[in-house]
Amino acid sequence: MQEIERKYLVANESWREKVERSMRIAQGYLCSRKVTARVRICDDRGILTFKGKSRDGGLSRFEWEREIPLDVASRLLDRCNGVVDKVRHIVEHEGHTFEIDEFRGKNEGLIVAEVELANADEDIALPPWIGDEVTGVRCFYNSFLSKYPFKSWKK
Repeated sequence: MQEIERKYLVANESWREKVERSMRIAQGYLCSRKVTARVRICDDRGILTFKGKSRDGGLSRFEWEREIPLDVASRLLDRCNGVVDKVRHIVEHEGHTFEIDEFRGKNEGLIVAEVELANADEDIALPPWIGDEVTGVRCFYNSFLSKYPFKSWKK
């Protein structure tokens, strides 16, 4: 399956009044070279994901995802060097679903919104709380944040 998404920084807090649901996510990376292998616990579900290298300036990449037993996900997460802790908020805006990741722990202070697209040329109406686009900017990848947390960046 091909994943096509855009990623943005969040410019203000006005999105909070539009949240439809939220979930706690802990995720780590088993490897992140040519193919990224990610293990995630999302509320009470374990998920294993493989993602290919980004193409089209970071806009699209191969993605394969399957649910795995929670205890297996927990054991795999324990073997990861760095774990990203975040709360994902779901906000609908003019026919698109925005996933807003509000990072916790070592990445606290970073809030990023992603929106999946049907195709790379799809036009979307951006909500007023969207800031700068960071699609394809490596330091905003969760795999990067697991090794180089936001709080350690030089501002």
